[in-house]
Amino acid sequence: MTRLSRYVTAELLPPLLAGTLLFTAILSFGYFFISSQWLAGVPLGLIGRWIAFQVPDTLVKVFPMAVVLMTVVAFGRMSTERELVAVQSGGVSLGRVARPALLLGGLLTALSAFLSLWIAPKANVETRGLYWDVLTGAGLSTLSGKTVDLGNNLTLYLQGYDAKTGQMRGVRVEKWQADAPRRGTVIFADAGTFRDNRLSLTGYRAYTVNYDAAGQLSTIPETDVAAFREAVQSTFPNVIVPANTTDALNLDTGLSRKETLAQYADAIGADAEGWPQLITKLTAPGVKEADRQAARLNLNRKLALPFANLVLVLAALPFALRFGRTLGVSLGIALIIAVAYYLLFSVGLTVASALPALPEVGVWLANIVFGVAGLWLLRRA
Repeated sequence: MTRLSRYVTAELLPPLLAGTLLFTAILSFGYFFISSQWLAGVPLGLIGRWIAFQVPDTLVKVFPMAVVLMTVVAFGRMSTERELVAVQSGGVSLGRVARPALLLGGLLTALSAFLSLWIAPKANVETRGLYWDVLTGAGLSTLSGKTVDLGNNLTLYLQGYDAKTGQMRGVRVEKWQADAPRRGTVIFADAGTFRDNRLSLTGYRAYTVNYDAAGQLSTIPETDVAAFREAVQSTFPNVIVPANTTDALNLDTGLSRKETLAQYADAIGADAEGWPQLITKLTAPGVKEADRQAARLNLNRKLALPFANLVLVLAALPFALRFGRTLGVSLGIALIIAVAYYLLFSVGLTVASALPALPEVGVWLANIVFGVAGLWLLRRA
């Protein structure tokens, strides 16, 4: 690394680190403030752990803002103090001076993509599990009265939940056969527990129902008792009522308890899908087309936002050269650019939802617009 590159890097790192810490602190305080009414009496160590689990996802969101601040503050100062003019008069181009900023933007792009696809999804699941099971103690009570999909063709409904004992009450589980959509098993249970990927039900009754056969019951003459019994047997090929009500029925679920809370406990489910889950939905046979399209949009979103770190270096540089005269002005310009990018990124996601056959156009819209605009403004500068 040349002396010039080291000097420019030294100018870039302080505002980058300061911006990252500032924006992360602001968002983390926002998470705490919104949930503070449910955190009374919770030990500070648990609250700190809960906030720490949210840091990976938060960093993905704040890195683009920190990059804009880094570029505007550093290059604005060098431009104001005529350092850039002195360097260019010595035959060094602006592109050469800006190379460290582009390198940092590229490194943050790689780091953000890694966090977004591998670390943040797992941390988001841990965040929701910790919040509902430990911090608030509500557990599965937020799922009472809801029917949730647990994967493995299982759906779960519960009337209530006792947070002290961890027992679900009034449980109904349904499992439908993928190759025979009108044939399924319905399980009613007085109580049950849900730990990790295991449902354990007590006081249960299980009924396998063939609805195709049920439709034929009305065609059998009432006088033909044998035929009617055979039709009933075909309608209910399997009925299990254990003699001992304490006997337990264990079922393996596709979603774990934490993943279920992450997806269904809040009005807005946690972003819990990473690279393995998205690639499976995109490539595995038998996936619903709607789920495949949603995975395609989500994967592009998780790649497009990290690339903003590189794009926004180009977009912010011409504004830094023209307007970054003081720290206050630089902060204002950085805020305007960041807000404009996120607004256009949100518009792009709306466009992507309206174009399910080609979501890439909408998801990458903000990067394309800001990248082209940045290059055009740099040419004019």
